[in-house]
Amino acid sequence: MHIKSVTLSNFRSFKQQPEIHPFSSEMNCVVGRNGSGKSNLFDAVQFVLGCPKFWSLRTEERQALLHEGSGSAAVNAFVEIVFDNSDNRFSMENSDEVVLRRTIGHKKDEFFLQRKRATKNEIMSLLEGAGFSKSNPYFIVQQGKVNALCTMSDGERLQLLKEVAGTTVYDEKKEESLAKMEENAASIEKIDETLEYMETKLEDLRGEKEELTQYQKLDKSRRAVEYTLYDKELRKAREALDEIEHSRNDEVDKLSQLDEEVRNMHEQIMAVQADQKTKTNALKRNQVYLKGLEKDKTTAMTHKTKLTLECKDLEEQLQQ
Repeated sequence: MHIKSVTLSNFRSFKQQPEIHPFSSEMNCVVGRNGSGKSNLFDAVQFVLGCPKFWSLRTEERQALLHEGSGSAAVNAFVEIVFDNSDNRFSMENSDEVVLRRTIGHKKDEFFLQRKRATKNEIMSLLEGAGFSKSNPYFIVQQGKVNALCTMSDGERLQLLKEVAGTTVYDEKKEESLAKMEENAASIEKIDETLEYMETKLEDLRGEKEELTQYQKLDKSRRAVEYTLYDKELRKAREALDEIEHSRNDEVDKLSQLDEEVRNMHEQIMAVQADQKTKTNALKRNQVYLKGLEKDKTTAMTHKTKLTLECKDLEEQLQQ
């Protein structure tokens, strides 16, 4: 396994760096003047491989990784490395090349595997499987590490050899496993206490269940009795209602008959009143006519008396 190419964008002094390739499978050397970006290229490789100083970054450290050249400020940067995986160092089937990319912004990182989004834990697991463990950062020997190795004590050198050999990873995992076992033991104890409490509660619930069953049985009987009483009262009410309705219909018929009789009586009264009015008018006319006749009679009697007297006077005159 070896690096085949590196691509950088907006990472430190690299604005838009074209793909750097090819790399040799044996030895490569990066040369250049001071400030040309040799250390930044080395940091870019560490950045993708998740070296400790690049694993957890604060906001100001993220900002320091972004390119700050002329023009508009960069808001994100990425580094992409293509590895030759012909020896299957990375545990990926049928993959002769492995492409890792890490993108960084002001607030978050993004990881890509084979140019597909991946989680941080997936990348960590893949790198650890290939020997790039963050707990064993000696897959990259930085400047000054060799001198430090020469001046170390025997104990420090032994510890370093353990780290290089990767045994500290297993020690850490062992400690993590023991801690998890202690947590599990505490959890088991807590679960036992919970089960004991639940068993006690279950006994109480069984008693409550029997009471509830008895209550439901009695409640069912109560509802049956209530339904029977309700049905009986409902039938009585319906019968009373039918009787009231029948009586009402009879009263309505009687009222209709009385109304018809009142209407007929009213018509008869109106007819009698009309006849009475006609006869009263005729009587008044006859009375007026009678008065006229009596007046004519009086006049005639007066005239007769007058004529009688005149006749007597004439007879007396004739006798003389």
